[in-house]
Amino acid sequence: MSHKEHNRPVEVIPDEKDPILASAEIIHDPEHDRHKGPHIKGPHNPKDINPKMASDIAYWSHEFGVSGEKLHEAIRTHGTHVDKVRAALHPHHTN
Repeated sequence: MSHKEHNRPVEVIPDEKDPILASAEIIHDPEHDRHKGPHIKGPHNPKDINPKMASDIAYWSHEFGVSGEKLHEAIRTHGTHVDKVRAALHPHHTN
């Protein structure tokens, strides 16, 4: 399947070792990224983060301004309660 069949924008990056071959890397475009942009819906539970739900991880990582990996790390250490995770990620911004 060629990159044209994906119907997503790609950026061609030349291969220094073999200039005839090139790899394609996806350009991150919010219109084509289902986990980012204005269409992120609310969390499954506003007081608790379900680390097994990709939609919760996408929502809360965006809400807290951290990566999904950083959010998972905070959940493993501090539990799934939103206030505890928020305090762990942003200790100076507690309510």
